[in-house]
Amino acid sequence: MIRDQETLNLLLDTVSRFVSERLIPVEENVAESDRIPDEIVEEMRQLGLFGLCIPEQYDGLGLTMEEEVLIAFEIAKASPAFRSLIGTNNGIGSQGLIVDGTDEQKQYYLPKLASGELIASFALTEPGAGSDAASLKTSAVRDGDFYVLNGTKRFITNAPEAGVFTVMARTNPEIKGAGGISAFIVEKGTPGITLGKIDKKMGQKGAHTCDVIFDDCRVPASNIIGGQEGMGFRTAMKVLDKGRLHISAICVGAAERMLNDALRYAMEREQFGKPIAEFQLIQAMLADSRAEIYAARSMILDAARRRDEKQDISTEASCCKLFASEMCGRVADRAVQIHGGAGYVSDYAVERFYRDVRLFRIYEGTTQIQQLVIARNMIRDAANSAR
Repeated sequence: MIRDQETLNLLLDTVSRFVSERLIPVEENVAESDRIPDEIVEEMRQLGLFGLCIPEQYDGLGLTMEEEVLIAFEIAKASPAFRSLIGTNNGIGSQGLIVDGTDEQKQYYLPKLASGELIASFALTEPGAGSDAASLKTSAVRDGDFYVLNGTKRFITNAPEAGVFTVMARTNPEIKGAGGISAFIVEKGTPGITLGKIDKKMGQKGAHTCDVIFDDCRVPASNIIGGQEGMGFRTAMKVLDKGRLHISAICVGAAERMLNDALRYAMEREQFGKPIAEFQLIQAMLADSRAEIYAARSMILDAARRRDEKQDISTEASCCKLFASEMCGRVADRAVQIHGGAGYVSDYAVERFYRDVRLFRIYEGTTQIQQLVIARNMIRDAANSAR
């Protein structure tokens, strides 16, 4: 991990310059072509962005949670597509291996993920299993030294680029809930894997999702994460808090970008003989946005520090995801409003960001799921304290 402030500041400055000098200038090209240029991906590899959160012993940077969200604040000021490409390697695509993988699995896969040689993808969601992830139907049946996987995964981020998939499948059909689910490492090119067409989404062009179909896909038994059945869903739950804090930080960075763009426009755009930034109703939207961003940023840093101290932050992480994603949507709406008609055309980045950030209230657990988590944790804690 980063052990001193000077080194961290150097990394933050490097990422900030990369965002402003390399990523933001090609945003429009990415949106129009629906792909990130190869030279940009290679630069991201060289900067170590694919291994930010992978331990140093596996060639990553081993950032703490606090350090990770600080980096996320910066990288999110560019199009979310760039963050999405590196996100699975640093998050759900690698963290299951880090927390529960065998030594052999870690030694083989994590250095490749840290370097960006492999792009990771996390295959949990199905046509009939989204928020209710424990109801998944994809099966994994033991056959000698292999498991045979059958089923379809939906909306799988980075699937078209992935070299390795973490796949959640039901190994014990007798156990209907989470206990019958196991996690598998499945490499690209394994016979029996096919990809659906790339989804045409509302926003986030350049960040690709598609179906992943398993049809009698034979996976070595040694590729079950942790070496034992029935631990897959628990593995997924262990990394949820981290993922929710990360997305919360991305919401803050994107909101800061939109607010900065809106402020700049308001100071340049004149109506009734003066910049619209001098009108109090415009100022109110700017001020509300600044206050909400500050609140979300403070929440996230507090929760990140608590996680680094090994505290249980299930409630705090859900609070952050709930507040930050909803905040980001409000800032996006105000930013479009401040731009007026210009905010509704694609000449300005705010139109694209308005569509891009809508997804933040859905993935990594919808707003409504966060509400349920928070309330249920409150009720459980109150009941425990009354005993």
